[in-house]
Order: sequence, then C-alpha cells, then structure tokens
Amino acid sequence: MKNMSMALLLGVCLAGGAIAVDMTDRMRGAPIEQTTRPPPLTNADNSDVRRVRNYAMQPPVIPHKIEGYQLDKNANRCMFCHARTKTQESQAPMISTSHYMDRDGNFLAELSPRRYFCLQCHVSQVPQNPLVENRFIDVDTLLNAPAGAARPRK
Repeated sequence: MKNMSMALLLGVCLAGGAIAVDMTDRMRGAPIEQTTRPPPLTNADNSDVRRVRNYAMQPPVIPHKIEGYQLDKNANRCMFCHARTKTQESQAPMISTSHYMDRDGNFLAELSPRRYFCLQCHVSQVPQNPLVENRFIDVDTLLNAPAGAARPRK
C-alpha cells in the first residue's frame, strides 16, 4: 500500500511538470525566477502639503523628504519635529494621541514602543504613474451620489 501511494504521488508530480504554466511576473514583465534590475529611485515629494485621507483611520502620508533620517532603536528623527513637546517650535503636526497608548488602551507619558517605527504605517510619496488603474471611491463620494446612480468613478 505504501509503495502504491508513493507511485501515485510520483505520477502526479511528473504529470504536473507536463502542464504549461505561465511563470511571468506581469508587473516586471520577466519570469519570476529571474532577478531584474529595480527601477531607479525618484525624488520624494517635498511640498509639505498635507494630503486628504481616503478613509477613516488612514495613516497620513509623509509630505517631505526623509532621506538620511535616523529611525532605529537608538533614535527616531521624526520625533524631533512631531513629538508633542516640539510642535510649537517646528510647526509640524503632532502625532496622534493613539501613539501614546499601549495595547491595553492605557495612556503613556512617552511614545509607545509599538508605534516607534513610523515607516511601518507612514510612507513618503513620489511622483510616479500607477502600475494599475486605481478605481478606489471614498465613502463621502459614495454617500453623496444620487440614489440609484451608477457607481461614480474617479
């Protein structure tokens, strides 16, 4: 019985190899097993203009360059301007009070360790063409559409 199971498994594996499968990564236009040269990095937006958020609780994007910022276990360069004690002189928006809460909802005197690495949620913006069409519709657009109207597109 064991030999029969092994023979059946071997047959399935061999038959699977005969099936043609497209192994092309459509975003890169190259086979998935090939390493391709990434596109060159472009300069981040440095306009300091706050962008509208598309949904509730969306982390705001970073509207300035952060190249060279130290953000590791020893220092968080973002807090030089965005900490609640620094916003008066920097005129930067203060980080949300949620960043001063622990996982149990208790408020802390300092930045929560789980919110220390800003780039886990907040990203810089670069002027790039999208790889795929964005058909996202925010909730306000949906709520303000006439009743029975087709879904509006951006």
